[in-house]
Amino acid sequence: MISVYTRLISGLVFPLHERLKHHSTVAVRRRMEQSQWWPAEALAQLQADRLRALLIEVGAKVPYYRDLFARLQFDPASVRSTQDLQRLPLLTKAEIRAFTPQLKHEQAQDLARFNTGGSSGEPLIFFIGKERVSHDVAAKWRATRWWGVDIGDPEVVVWGSPIELGAQDRVRQVRDRLLRTVLLPAFEMSEAKLDGFIADIRRIRPRMLFGYPSALSHIARHARQRGVAMNDLGIAVAFVTSERLYDEQRDIIASTFDCRVANGYGGRDAGFIAHQCPQGGMHITAEDIIVEILGPDGQPMPSGQAGEIVVTHLATRDFPFIRYRTGDVAVLDDRLCACGRGLPLIKEIQGRSTDFLVAANGTVMHGLALVYILRDLPGVQSFKIVQHSLAHTEVQVVQGPGYGLADSAAIVAGFKRRLGAEVEITVQPVASIAPEKSGKFRYVVSHVAAQNGTTTQHEKG
Repeated sequence: MISVYTRLISGLVFPLHERLKHHSTVAVRRRMEQSQWWPAEALAQLQADRLRALLIEVGAKVPYYRDLFARLQFDPASVRSTQDLQRLPLLTKAEIRAFTPQLKHEQAQDLARFNTGGSSGEPLIFFIGKERVSHDVAAKWRATRWWGVDIGDPEVVVWGSPIELGAQDRVRQVRDRLLRTVLLPAFEMSEAKLDGFIADIRRIRPRMLFGYPSALSHIARHARQRGVAMNDLGIAVAFVTSERLYDEQRDIIASTFDCRVANGYGGRDAGFIAHQCPQGGMHITAEDIIVEILGPDGQPMPSGQAGEIVVTHLATRDFPFIRYRTGDVAVLDDRLCACGRGLPLIKEIQGRSTDFLVAANGTVMHGLALVYILRDLPGVQSFKIVQHSLAHTEVQVVQGPGYGLADSAAIVAGFKRRLGAEVEITVQPVASIAPEKSGKFRYVVSHVAAQNGTTTQHEKG
């Protein structure tokens, strides 16, 4: 049952907030709530039409694509289906880093600068315009409403991004208070912090949780160890994202909080790619995002077979993401979901896990606490963090142009602040980051956490 207060926030306050920011979020969400029921053929036509419009625009106004289309003799007006994307090359993180200024729309205004790196191990700087923000927020909002909750319902967010954690100014605090959103930092998870998180969640009695699956399952496990009941709070759903969701994590979150668990897949770079509905389908945000699953030869893989996820975001004319290689692996599903939505499905998402690490004093923290130190150094092309013991952590770094001794010193200093001044931090230059024996890439590996049972679920991946 949606409360009167939630109706007020979702129907009046939040739409006013978005209008003041010159976002079209409400209109986009309403269109999406209609188009989600369209048949696959109608959605495919919508994608083709929007793709053609995007390519015509960027071909005229984005220097990178104007030059690319000229070299390829590619006429964007000739695009008739999403398959025409295969006439264009893939866009990589390295390409974005090399041509960042040229990828900006010549008339773009008020672009927001973002950094990402996450579990991919490759730091990236890119820009997002108001159109992209509006569409991404609308996609997340639509998926939230699938579960019978809405903006304005009490929410606890367990997160670690400095974008959120560093933006708690007075205006944002007032907004979060109105929206009844409480942010808990996921970087540090000492026993004292976990006790505080549990107390906060019990006090707030949220209708929904949002966070990393590893962080929410860690809180759930600690509550069980403490003997604190968390199943009487009226939590309807836990939204998890940013990492692969393992069955063990889903089970302990669901049973501890007595709630459903809704998986989400996406990122700041690629956008909100897919969300899970209550019937279990991982629905692609097809109105905004074209997903290709490609094999090692760059050719499309049939449904049911794994390949790399390549994304074209149709609301990114200000800084285009066209055929963007995510580095993740997934399997598409050709069936229809029992919910009746026409949105295509992802059957399985493979890869994407970030370990916890353990500080010298025993504090458990999310691996992103150290990833964020590395990703903001422009001379770091890629990296891998290996915590060998409480006393020694190795950082393998592929050095790019401009990398110098100051960068190594910044890594050592930043890691010591997190892990402890007495911890030995070894910065090891490498030519490339090697995959695991399984063939998967992991960029945060803690042997200490694994020994303590903290990341046993990751080892199963």
